[in-house]
Formats: sequence, structure tokens, C-alpha cells
Amino acid sequence: MGRKMLHVMLPVEEVDVSAVKYKPQHLQAPHLTGYGFLLFTWLMEAPVLGSLIARFLKKQNGLTKILRNTVIPERPMFKPEYPPQESEPGVVFLGDDRHPVERVQTALECLPSYDSSREWDHDTSSPFLYWKIRDYAHAYRKDFTTPSIVAEHIISVVEKSNAPFLVSFSADEVRRQASASTQRFGDANFSMEHPGKPISILDGIFMAIKDDIDCCPHPTKGATTWFHNIHTVTEDAICVSRLRSCGVIFIGKANMHELGLGTTGNNPNYGTVRNPHSIERYTGGSSSGPAALVASGLISAAVGTDGGGSVRIPSSLCGIVGLKTTYSRTDITGALCDCGTVEVVSPLASTVEDAMLIYAAMAGTSESDRIVFNPSPLCIPKLSTDDNSNILQAIRLGKYTEWFHDVSNSEISNKCEDVVNNLAASFGCEILEIILPELEETVYILEIILPEMEEMRTAHLVSIGSESLCGLNAHCEAGKGSLLTLDTRTSLALFRSFSASDYVAAQRLRRRSMHYFLEAFKKVDIIVTPTTGITSPVIAPSSLKLGESDYEVQAYLMQFVIAGNLLGLPAISVPIGHDKGGLPIGLQLIGRPWNEATILRVAAAVEV
Repeated sequence: MGRKMLHVMLPVEEVDVSAVKYKPQHLQAPHLTGYGFLLFTWLMEAPVLGSLIARFLKKQNGLTKILRNTVIPERPMFKPEYPPQESEPGVVFLGDDRHPVERVQTALECLPSYDSSREWDHDTSSPFLYWKIRDYAHAYRKDFTTPSIVAEHIISVVEKSNAPFLVSFSADEVRRQASASTQRFGDANFSMEHPGKPISILDGIFMAIKDDIDCCPHPTKGATTWFHNIHTVTEDAICVSRLRSCGVIFIGKANMHELGLGTTGNNPNYGTVRNPHSIERYTGGSSSGPAALVASGLISAAVGTDGGGSVRIPSSLCGIVGLKTTYSRTDITGALCDCGTVEVVSPLASTVEDAMLIYAAMAGTSESDRIVFNPSPLCIPKLSTDDNSNILQAIRLGKYTEWFHDVSNSEISNKCEDVVNNLAASFGCEILEIILPELEETVYILEIILPEMEEMRTAHLVSIGSESLCGLNAHCEAGKGSLLTLDTRTSLALFRSFSASDYVAAQRLRRRSMHYFLEAFKKVDIIVTPTTGITSPVIAPSSLKLGESDYEVQAYLMQFVIAGNLLGLPAISVPIGHDKGGLPIGLQLIGRPWNEATILRVAAAVEV
């Protein structure tokens, strides 16, 4: 009998990074839609045959080798662990314990002066694409419009449109919130010199909440057909209550990829949200509804969740800003992801400054997480200071060239590279080449090479999959699993094939990946990549009724975002232009732990 090959990894500290060679990812899985997808799902869920199919797929894609045939010397890291970080330059501290209104006011004072010189009548030649938060605030304070008038426009669009942006909407509830805000602006003491008593700059700003975050009085469905029947919403999630305390008006619960277990936004339950830039294409997911609502110009910002690029992917494909915070930087109580180790709640916005204002309101580590993670103080960049240019000159951008250009279309990486080069030319940022180990030498029966980037993707898949299954397993055992969409069911069938030892192996790999990235951050301040390796994919008509499974597309969409989730690093996607077909392209900035201020500073420079 032959022996199975055993792979023994070198301790991470002994890996010769200079000898690393990059190996592009190659994922092998069928592309399925329609009744073929239905048949495959039945087979995956069959007690014996399903386990054989899962075993085959895992072996074909190297998961078995990585998880079960490899000796990993590192101890597990079950949640991100960070060494103490140095203070960022040119920042203003917000304070976790301060009231959100105070934090938002501090953030407002950090922004460059607002340009109020535009004409605010019905001039359709205005050069801007979206009304930003400060545009609405200015219009309200100058009595050009009111939250109630804006509310009627939004209600009209939602009620007349067939677009499935929202899975829960109440016109009366929107009117109620808008009326209260309008009354605050219309205080009896109102005058142009004393414009009422708005709560904050966010008063009267319309936002949507992804359907896996609690927001009264709406049910939380996770875009399923049944979850709201077993989950009663009695209060707002922490992030929602913080925004509400600032005067934000919530228009409803935004559509999403069911339970967040997908990257396209396909949802047969409520309809698949279309990309405003091309309605034949996906928005990206899983925060599909929030991204489409912001990209369409209907609202300035929204809140989503990001466990596998679910804020950054749709932001990139829809041409908006998506901020993923450091793990535990924002309290996730009241979100369906509140027991996971890779997911956060984060803002999607039309601009970087809007993302900063929303972030200032909703951020703040929970008391229990502060004890565990000892986060650096909550802060934002002071963009209004004259020192901003000097600080930008000192920022070092890390670029792993071979990874950077591993995309489906060279237009994506070329445009991203142009923007990175412009940061160097215009602001003096330094660009440094870095290496994140893709291949390392291992020995046992014979010398072989193992892909460490692939190990990171595997570790993320096992982590988010096992954690998602843990939260859903009881409901599935109670018979709810058959009510899920086909792609959710096939994902859960794959996740069930992961063992406890697989999960522990994934956490060992998490520690290795963390070492490589922290070593890179000793040399650079930010790692730059495209946000996605593909622009918005076409929606197959056959996928609208029963869904779609396309792991090759998913791999390209998640190509660059995984590190932010597995390692809990802050990252932001900034729109930088379009390909020849007019589809948006995003640039991703990945920062050190707790360094949201630095990536926000550079993201603001990208927008200039």
C-alpha cells in the first residue's frame, strides 16, 4: 500500500520570502443555473452522494491537501490578534464613549471647507454626480428643500420602480421620520441666521440598512422568506441606534444575497438587484441593495455587513465608496453576524467624506471587545489641516505586483496602477514592492511547493462557512433549510463537510497569514490592490428564478478582499473610473490594524 503524501510547513518565521514565486489561482467548480442547479443541489444534500461530491470538489481545489494533509506548526488564532500600533499622524480622536452627535461634529470639523457657491435651484447642469451629506445639510439649512419634500421623492421612486432595492419599506414610517426632522429645521426660532435646531449634520439624511441588521420597526429577514418568523426585532442594532440618535432617516431594509452567503447579489426570493451602471449586470454582494441604492443617487449612504468583501465588492462594481473597518472597531450587536470572527458592519457611501461622517457616528468598540482587543483610540484624519500634504508625502504604499495584476481584464489593474502612480506623482507617496508568500518549500516524502495565498482563501472559507453554519444549523435541522435558495443550500452542504479539525487548521493558517501581513506593514503603511479581479458580471437570465453558482466569478470577485476579513484589517474601496464598457473599477487600500484614519486620508486623496 502506498503512503499518502504529508506536507510539513516550515515555521512561518523561517520562510524565505525572497524566494517566493506567485501562482495565480485556479478554481475548479461547475457553473450552474436553472434545473441543472436544482439537480446538483439535491445531489449535494444527499446523505452519501453529497459527501462524496464535496470530498471530490475539495480535493480538486486543494482544500484537502491544505487542511488535512499538511502539518501546520503555528498555534490557532481564533480571532484576530494585533500587537500594539503606533499612533497615526494628523488625526483627531473621536472617543469610543462620546455621544455619536459629538463625534460627528468633530468629524465635520476635520473636513475641508464646504463649497456653497453652487446654484441650488433646479439647475440640471450641476457637475456633481451625487448629493453628498453636506449638500443635503446645506439645502435644508438654506430652506431650498426639506426632509419631507425629499422623502416624497424617495417614496415616489420606490413605489413606482420595479427595482427590488428594498425588502421592507413603509412610506408612512419614512414620512413620520422626515416630518420630525423637518420640524426640527422649522423650529419657531428659524431664520437664515439661526436655522432651527437640527440634531447634527446627519439630521434629515436618508439611509438604508442591509437586511441582516436589526432596524425597528422593520423585520430582519436576511433576505430569506422565513427568518423574520423566528427572529423578533425588539430594538435597533447598536450601529442603527447611533445613527438614529444623529437624526438619520431610515428608508427601510435593503435587499441582499440571501444570508450574505454569496458575492453577486442574486436573490430569487425578492428579485435580483441590478447594477445602476448596467441593468443586465450584477451589483455584487452580499450588500447588493445598499450599494445599488447609493449608486443610483437615491440616498447618500447605507450600512452593510462585510464578511467576505460584502461591502467592498458591491461598492467597487457600482462605483461608490465602501469602508470595511478593523474587526471589532464597530459594535455588531443586533446584526446576524454578531457571533462571527470575520464580519463587521460598515458604511457604503457616495464619497469618502460621507463614509467618514457615517463612520464617526456608528463606530465604537463594544465594552467586552475593548477588553479582548485593546483597540487603538478611535480617530479620523484631519483633512482640513495644512499638514495633510506633508503627511501624505510620508505614506508608503505597498504593491505586490504579480498579485496586483492577477485580474481577468488588464484594464482593471492598469487603471489601478495609474491611480497609485498618480498618488506618488501628485502627493509624494512612496511606492514599495512587497511580497506576500504565495509559495513556500515544504518537505516530507519529497520537496513540494504549497500556495500560501491559497491557504489564506481556504482558511477564510472554512472560517466563515463554519461560523455561518453554526448559526443556522438548528434552523436547518428544524426543516427551514429546504426554504433557502439553491446556492445557499449548496454552500451549507459544503460547509457541513468541514470538520472540527478543519476549523482548527484554518485558524492555524490565519496566524501564518497574519504574520506575513504584519511583516509587510513594518515596511509600508498601506497595501494597494484592485478591489475586485473582474468588473460587474452579466446576469444569466436562467439564474433569476432558481439562482446561480459560479465559483470562478466568485473567486475573481473575492481575489483581493479576503485578507481584510480573515485578518480583520481595515480596508476601503474607492471608485477610480470605468472600463471601456463603462463599468466601474475600484481601488482597494488595506491598512494596519485600527488605522482607518490612514486609509481614509489616502482614499480622500484618490478622489481629488
